[in-house]
Amino acid sequence: MNYLDPKLQARQTQIVEVLELVCQSLELTDAQFSLARQRYEGVGACLAGSDDPVLRAIAIYLQGSTALRTTVRPVGVNEHDVDLVAHVSDLDVAISPAALKKAIGDCLRANGNYAPLLEEMPRCWRLSYANEFHMDITPSIPNPGCRSGGELVPDKTLRAWKPSNPKGYRRLFEERAKLVPMIRLRKRIAKDSTHANIEPYPEAGGFKGILRRTVQISKRHRDIVFVDEPDLAPLSVIITTLAARSYEWCVRNHEYDNELELVLDVIDHMPDTIEAIPMDGRIQWFIWNETTAGENFAEKWNRHPERAESFYHWHRAFRADLAQLVAVSGLDRLSEALKGLFGSRPATAAMDSLTDRVTAARSGGNLFLAPKVGLIVGALPASTAVRANTFYGSNG
Repeated sequence: MNYLDPKLQARQTQIVEVLELVCQSLELTDAQFSLARQRYEGVGACLAGSDDPVLRAIAIYLQGSTALRTTVRPVGVNEHDVDLVAHVSDLDVAISPAALKKAIGDCLRANGNYAPLLEEMPRCWRLSYANEFHMDITPSIPNPGCRSGGELVPDKTLRAWKPSNPKGYRRLFEERAKLVPMIRLRKRIAKDSTHANIEPYPEAGGFKGILRRTVQISKRHRDIVFVDEPDLAPLSVIITTLAARSYEWCVRNHEYDNELELVLDVIDHMPDTIEAIPMDGRIQWFIWNETTAGENFAEKWNRHPERAESFYHWHRAFRADLAQLVAVSGLDRLSEALKGLFGSRPATAAMDSLTDRVTAARSGGNLFLAPKVGLIVGALPASTAVRANTFYGSNG
């Protein structure tokens, strides 16, 4: 067995805990969680209750960070994005994206509760709840050419359908998130627990899982780096996809001394599956959606090469900043490093919570905290039935 410096173990364990606390501070509060569920169910009920024959088989379900449980509070505001898909299962490609989008918008506009909140976006409808949520509702229809149950969603111009597969993407992400890494420190802790004074990591709101936390800290750092240039910020779906692929490769191929070592390795390997192919004298970039044919998450990089440069710039900065975080010692220096990485508010919230825990542990004689992996917090409801229509929740 490899010898691990106890001081190094303690510092790395503390950093894992701090990152967990940072992520908790960026998520929905319990009140926001309940409110999001109410808003979500209300929109589903409204659309499912429409008399419009175009919407007779509407299904509503979550996509994006809310469905994956990787939400991150935007920098400087108190609002979260909640992304929904409004899927009409018995329509074919004969209907135009603009026509389906109009039918959904007309239904929402006819409801007195939603009319004043409704905002038209290029490909979707947005319901803006001030200081609460932005709820984006994207139309979709089945994709007959996708064997894995994919869908078609509007392109930016509403002139054509383009492939996507939010359900399949979520299933693949969850399969990867469930992979359990081999952590040597955890094995050692289990073996020595009868002889050590160990306080388990708290169950309530516990460690959500290394993949999800890696995605969250990556997205938050991205938001900090590009706070003044948001149009150049790498898309969340790109960060999530690359982190998930890297996590699977790392877990299947290596053992790690601790969770932090795994997180750093996952981040290091994120660019490995980006395809860069020379075509006509320039580089074409591809980050394919593995769950449906034809969706390239990096398509904007090919029209705007500066976006590819921005991704690699961010990735280098993220690796360097995390290395600096690992190297610091002392709570004051740790606090300053966290502020540079993730912003003042989550850093302060994390350090305040950590200080409280350290004080309580010291008074109780327990200063060693052993993080767990894979404890899951609640998600929005799996399904909600509305009238005779099919109305799916986050597992639909």
